[in-house]
Amino acid sequence: MTFKPASLLIALLVVAVPAFAQNVAVVNGKAIPTSRVEAVVKQVVAQGQQPDSPQLRDLIKKDLIGREVMMQEAEKQGFGKDAAVKAQIDNARQAIIINAMIADYIKKNPIADADIKAEYDRFTKQAGDKEYHVRHILTATEAEANDVIAKLKAGAKFEDLAKTSKDTGSAANGGDLDWASPSSFPPAFSAAFVALQKGAVTEKPVQTPNGFHVIKVDDIRPAKLPTLEEVKPQISEALAQKKLQAYQEELVKKAKVQ
Repeated sequence: MTFKPASLLIALLVVAVPAFAQNVAVVNGKAIPTSRVEAVVKQVVAQGQQPDSPQLRDLIKKDLIGREVMMQEAEKQGFGKDAAVKAQIDNARQAIIINAMIADYIKKNPIADADIKAEYDRFTKQAGDKEYHVRHILTATEAEANDVIAKLKAGAKFEDLAKTSKDTGSAANGGDLDWASPSSFPPAFSAAFVALQKGAVTEKPVQTPNGFHVIKVDDIRPAKLPTLEEVKPQISEALAQKKLQAYQEELVKKAKVQ
């Protein structure tokens, strides 16, 4: 009988232990690697759902075992070969790979603070430094709008005449469109009311694709615009989407599409 040196036995044990530790469980011969547990733990903790703990890891282990059992049964019943299932798998695979590439692209091409500031300045310039509380009466024809203006000059109340407005959404409220910036309206509409003083009514009908408007400015106040820091995440996201769209269009141009 021969005996293996103690050092050799220790070496064999050292090799065997890491191999065993790589798997959290083996289900019907199919290994579930420990890395899958680690990945789920990392995701759960990152999302702030739960802190890392032995209890959490045990729940994740049980869930992975349950999923593996279900997966094996589904494969046994032939669902893995189903055409509709294969199509969904292909779509999911495509989405995962594309999202990974997008994340890498954004990381390598971050949105500069200067670009965010420029977009914010463009937004504030477009929005203007004033807000207007506006009312309007919408008519189908210019003649009807002129008739409304004549009645207002004769002493009729704007709110009463607004009940006949074609804009049924505001007619019941005296034509009230609430507070808004000029950029919220069609150019012709906003150009008309920004030229008015508080309490004034347009002297002539204002035409838009919706018809002819008679507009009154109830009040004017300084605009309450969000600060750059308040909207920085939204601007950054919008610029990133714009950059991705341009990147995709560039790839499409280079592709051979038949």
